[in-house]
Amino acid sequence: MTDSPEYHQHEEFQLRSQKLASIRQLNVSPYPHKFTPHHSAALLQQNYQNQTIGHSEDGAAGSTPHVVVAGRLVLFRSMGKNAFGHIQDDTGRIQVMFNKDITTVSGYTPSSPDEPEHLSSMKFIEKKIDLGDIIGIEGHLFHTNKGELTIFVHKVTLLCKTLLPLADKHGGLADKELRYRKRWLDLITHTDVANTFRMRTKILRLIRNYFEAQEFIEVETPILQSIYGGAEARPFITKLNALDQEMFMRISLEIPLKKLIVGGMNRVYEIGKVFRNEGIDRTHNPEFTMVEAYASYWDYNDMMCFVENLFEKLALAIHGTTKIEITNPEDPEQAPITLDLKAPWKRMTMKESIEVYGKINVDSLNDDQIRRLLIESGEFDPKKIAASSRGLLIAGLFEIYVEPHLIQPHHITDHPIETTPLCKPHRNAKEHAEGLVERFESFILTREICNAYTELNDPEIQRDLLVGQAKRREAGDEEASPLDEEFLEAICQGMPPTGGVGIGIDRLVMILTNTHSIRDVLFFPWMKTQ
Repeated sequence: MTDSPEYHQHEEFQLRSQKLASIRQLNVSPYPHKFTPHHSAALLQQNYQNQTIGHSEDGAAGSTPHVVVAGRLVLFRSMGKNAFGHIQDDTGRIQVMFNKDITTVSGYTPSSPDEPEHLSSMKFIEKKIDLGDIIGIEGHLFHTNKGELTIFVHKVTLLCKTLLPLADKHGGLADKELRYRKRWLDLITHTDVANTFRMRTKILRLIRNYFEAQEFIEVETPILQSIYGGAEARPFITKLNALDQEMFMRISLEIPLKKLIVGGMNRVYEIGKVFRNEGIDRTHNPEFTMVEAYASYWDYNDMMCFVENLFEKLALAIHGTTKIEITNPEDPEQAPITLDLKAPWKRMTMKESIEVYGKINVDSLNDDQIRRLLIESGEFDPKKIAASSRGLLIAGLFEIYVEPHLIQPHHITDHPIETTPLCKPHRNAKEHAEGLVERFESFILTREICNAYTELNDPEIQRDLLVGQAKRREAGDEEASPLDEEFLEAICQGMPPTGGVGIGIDRLVMILTNTHSIRDVLFFPWMKTQ
């Protein structure tokens, strides 16, 4: 037998349950099937706040605009013959006024005043309807003496009797973890949270418009995969019972999208969830949203222009300017940072950035000297440093000495080949000889927000690199991917010169909404089970 939840013992739950039973006994439906609001709070405020529409007497007489709204009752105060409240819908709030003589309750017929259990419509509202209940309102607009736009309620319809109260905005819902865990309460209580998610939806729509204007086709590829790849990350493992087969949640969108490029779909993109079984912090969640795109006959230079123009257009569409003010999450009192997303962005090779921001000339150091610098930083496992190649050591220097300085938008280009097995070696002989590839990562506010390549389409080099990665996995590297023979077969079929890019949608939304935790832009971020 399942035990009842703890909140069933709360006094408020029990009182509301008793009211629910009473409402049913009065033959009022507490959960009707349908109600059609014709107006929203925001549009009413916009259209009528500054119009002369009359006073309460006009609203009572029905000579002012007739409106029908629905939402939660979030404020109620009785003032004798009248009672005032606020209705909150998904656009905002509007004041309503219930009147003892005029307001009726849909489906409720008051008993005779002589009966002991007599309840007028007004008393029904006061005694049976609680804050948080969802109600429908039909009435006429007027302005109070203080000028507040108000609906004179002629009829109220109970749409949903709630059994739990609204959270106390300043007490019960101040805990950030509780807000993330019970997002529905957060959305009801904090309108700015709902605005952030509406902005996220708008950003996704603008991204799609941008890609489609560049003749990309949106596609969908499998989330469950028999072999994972396209990034260095530990996967989530599951099982396909029908085939008794181990399966993996995808860690990247890359491999199937490249197969479509091989198949002749010259420009493709996908917006979708990827899953990485790794750390959780302010900028990482085990599942997150990415957009990945591939364009035949492009290279990483084309992708750099494509990315910075996307960010510029998003900023202009949302803020009307490429300059965005960002508050410092560590010190909100500090003057905000003004980001400028206007194209073109600063471009630096990885080695140049280490010299400019870290004051280190990589070419003047041997491998042991770089190892000492990394070990002295205290940021890396000495055993891992001892086993790392020169390219990975250089990438480590970049992480320590450069990333904290990348506040304004930067493209960091020409990475060591060891950092990725899927990127094309550099076209210039000198960089090629140094083991550099045509890769760039874009950084804003010290965070990587974009990763892009001139894609590798040489099947022999591709095999060597993927075999090397598979050997690392066999040696115990949990983030290295297994060998994907099907992908190698597709590359042998022929992939044209291609530019590819992956952009983290959540981090992009964080920047454009001045938000400092990935949990604030995910409806339901991962939370430890209670």
